Amino acid sequence: MSATNGGPQPQATVMPQIGVLAQYVKDLSFENPNAPRSLAPSGQQPTINIQVNVDAAPMSGSTGGTDFEVKLRLEGKAEVQGMVLFGFELVFAGAFRIQNVPAESLQPIVMIECPRLLFPFAREIVATAVRNGGFPPLLLEPIDFVSLYRQRLAAMQASPPSQPVNPG
Repeated sequence: MSATNGGPQPQATVMPQIGVLAQYVKDLSFENPNAPRSLAPSGQQPTINIQVNVDAAPMSGSTGGTDFEVKLRLEGKAEVQGMVLFGFELVFAGAFRIQNVPAESLQPIVMIECPRLLFPFAREIVATAVRNGGFPPLLLEPIDFVSLYRQRLAAMQASPPSQPVNPG
């Protein structure tokens, strides 16, 4: 049993929260332009180029500006000797509710932690699409979203954006 001597009660610490409201495929495209020729084993390792981009925007109707749509765009192409084996584009998105986060930390949370939560699901979709295209599943390496965020900030400081990037 605890006793108080009439002093102020300790304040409860309010923890930051990231709630996933929904996750969904916004756009998915897989191209196998040279099949069935591209499916024949060539004995050479393909060159695979992967591009990653993250975009976020407040959701309309959000209560207090706490809801955001975050889009993780993964684009890739595999080639051998100039022949395209396959190409894909995936925009996997999520609706997130961010609460109890200071304003100065909101953008990094939205641009780093939210895509980090989306990535395993997007990785599975890409692996399945590539496998269904007749190739071994493409298992994407984990992405350093902190580094990606820093690169984006550096690029924005080099050339001022035409639109505000702050999701809040």
